[in-house]
Amino acid sequence: MFVDIHSHKFAVDDIGTVIYNVPIAKADTIFCSDMKGFFSVGFHPWYLDVYSAELMDMMKMWTDDSRLIAIGECGLDKNSKFDIERQIEIFEKQINLSESKHKPLIIHCVGCYNELFDLRKRRKPQQLWIIHGFRGKPQLAEQALKAGCSLSFGEHFNEDSVRITPIDNLYIETDESDMPIGDIYEKIAMVKKCAVEDLCAGRELLKKHSL
Repeated sequence: MFVDIHSHKFAVDDIGTVIYNVPIAKADTIFCSDMKGFFSVGFHPWYLDVYSAELMDMMKMWTDDSRLIAIGECGLDKNSKFDIERQIEIFEKQINLSESKHKPLIIHCVGCYNELFDLRKRRKPQQLWIIHGFRGKPQLAEQALKAGCSLSFGEHFNEDSVRITPIDNLYIETDESDMPIGDIYEKIAMVKKCAVEDLCAGRELLKKHSL
């Protein structure tokens, strides 16, 4: 099974193998319905203008739904129009939710890795942190792994970063790509010099969090 841990494209044929990232504006409609599938939802650092205490309370309610596998994508981005203090404030609220509800975080991080690693060191989270769409160099990958984060790779990736990422910490995603998830798995398996079936972190995540 090819598990896509982060996709913005919903397809009925992929239900059960994809964690679809739900826009906040659509989340209540989905979680009030009987729509099948696995989902993640969070406050993206680009769009913090939609944040409200009421929506945060609704997120807490949605996390009780077994279809909600992860919180995110959320995180920090140097290109966001919101200052870093505001980004950290709202990200920390989602860290709190992740910890209290035992849900992994799907993390968006651009140019703010020092802040991310400092947060992780200070907060000492027990839940899984996955940096999605990782394209960084192996030096950054090594820092992230040492900090206790896992990495998710999509269509474009640094091969050396994939090589040094342990199988248990390596996730795979399509994000917004049209490339089939199976093709991305095959590309990464070639770099890792392993069988596609050995890339099992996504399957283990679903097994643990979709009960």
